Amino acid sequence: MRDIFDEIFVEQPLDPVEAARRSMRPALRKRFYRRATVGGGEGGFQVLLDDRPVRTPARRGLAAPTRPLAEAIAAEWDAQREQIDPAIMPLTRLANSTIDGVEEAREAVKAEIGKYLVSDLLFYRADQPQWLVDRQAALWDPVIGWMRNDIGARFVLAQGVMHVAQPEQALAAVQPLIPEDAWRLGAVHAVTTLTGSALLALALLHGRLSAEAVWAAAHVDEDWNLAQWGDDPLSRERRAYREAEMQAAGRVLELL
Repeated sequence: MRDIFDEIFVEQPLDPVEAARRSMRPALRKRFYRRATVGGGEGGFQVLLDDRPVRTPARRGLAAPTRPLAEAIAAEWDAQREQIDPAIMPLTRLANSTIDGVEEAREAVKAEIGKYLVSDLLFYRADQPQWLVDRQAALWDPVIGWMRNDIGARFVLAQGVMHVAQPEQALAAVQPLIPEDAWRLGAVHAVTTLTGSALLALALLHGRLSAEAVWAAAHVDEDWNLAQWGDDPLSRERRAYREAEMQAAGRVLELL
């Protein structure tokens, strides 16, 4: 099973555009199991294929800390038909990266989230057109207000893209919101990189915004551009792939 699992997941591209392209290619592995279930085992509730434990690319058990989350991962495997398509298995991909990567590099992952926080998407506002200015304010200001009023982090907002230094006190106030456990940390990191905003990721983690609201807030500028110029099939494919990743991260937080 190791060779099969490696073939399915290890060589998958990190770039969403290339991943979307590959997802349309016919070279997918045939389904080799009858059913996916959940049992106890290494690392919590383990995903089983025909009662055999699944291993991550680094040979660790594919297991989740809660049964509902493990069942959601197993459901991705059960949903595969004649072929196994990793492009439609975002929970499994996130689980792999959490178990193989985040678990042993928590401080590095937290530091990367902190780097996003220094120049967070929500700090940089448009000065025109008015629709975009108003839309950013409507979706972003509640998060900034939460940070200011509840967390004590007073951030500096700016128009344009020129870097603005943020107060060290504000950055320090947010640090305790970044989770310690690997699964929540992995999900927050995924949302941060997908949206360009650590603040949106933390708002999702702490129940201030839904996954749908976070996705909408992260795409204010893109949606305005689409309204002006339209889109194309490749950009739609890329966005759908990224949105599935986002939903998977939100699902992990929900099921923990």
